[in-house]
Amino acid sequence: MIEALSDMPLLSPFIEFGFMRRALAGCLALSLGATPIGVFLMLRRMSLAGDAMSHAILPGAAVGYLLAGLSLPAMTIGGLIAGLAVAVMAGGVARNTVIREDTSLATFYLLSLSAGVLIISLRGSSVDLLHVLFGSVLALDDATLLLLAGFTSLSVVALAIGLRLFVLESCDPAFLARISRLAPLAHYGFLTLLVINLVAGFHALGTLMAVGIMILPAAAARLWVCSIGPLLLLAVFTALLGSTSGLLLSYYINVPAGPAIVLTLGALYLLSLAIGPLAPLASRWRTSWHFER
Repeated sequence: MIEALSDMPLLSPFIEFGFMRRALAGCLALSLGATPIGVFLMLRRMSLAGDAMSHAILPGAAVGYLLAGLSLPAMTIGGLIAGLAVAVMAGGVARNTVIREDTSLATFYLLSLSAGVLIISLRGSSVDLLHVLFGSVLALDDATLLLLAGFTSLSVVALAIGLRLFVLESCDPAFLARISRLAPLAHYGFLTLLVINLVAGFHALGTLMAVGIMILPAAAARLWVCSIGPLLLLAVFTALLGSTSGLLLSYYINVPAGPAIVLTLGALYLLSLAIGPLAPLASRWRTSWHFER
């Protein structure tokens, strides 16, 4: 396998450099764990809520940084606590006041982002702030990879066990609530998986980019297929293809890896928007072809 890859000059960075292999392994973990969560976010029409939740973890990670520096356990635990707390509080506000859920998430998103940046600024430098906001996928160490692998394994097992519940809760939550007592478990279980994968993405891509590997592959795949099984598989493949291409792009033209990965995923989405069978252009072409015949 390695000899075959060594004959492909384009992929030589993954053969020659350990940091590129670790970055690729991290992207593989995020593609398998975070991207399926993005598919369900899209089905629930909560894509922007996912972006808001990605910033909700920032204050907790910032507190962990303030107490222990760039410590993996401290920032992970802080991010998990903050993300889950914001999810519960935003849901509680939406259910018990006249404020809608999107407005509630937007307010907590603004508060979380501002608080996190302020906390980091109290101790850190601008370099530390950029590390937290934009990630450092090329600097992943073995401990971080093990953490990403653990979160990914947890997500894959949970999705495999509760796939039917998650699909029903995404498409018709009222129907699920009528036929099953597991509706709250599906709702809060999904939010827990969302926070876990956002924390994982935070370590690799930062809080500003973590949601990109969730939403963009899911949106691109939706322009090609409809069924949930093929949709999940195609979204994961798109995420892996885009992240691998983004890493190579960052290596060859010397640009930051996180933004390069997200821009590559965005390019795949735009390509799907242009030529995908379910995209507007293809739909119009099929309609005109049908009436001409």
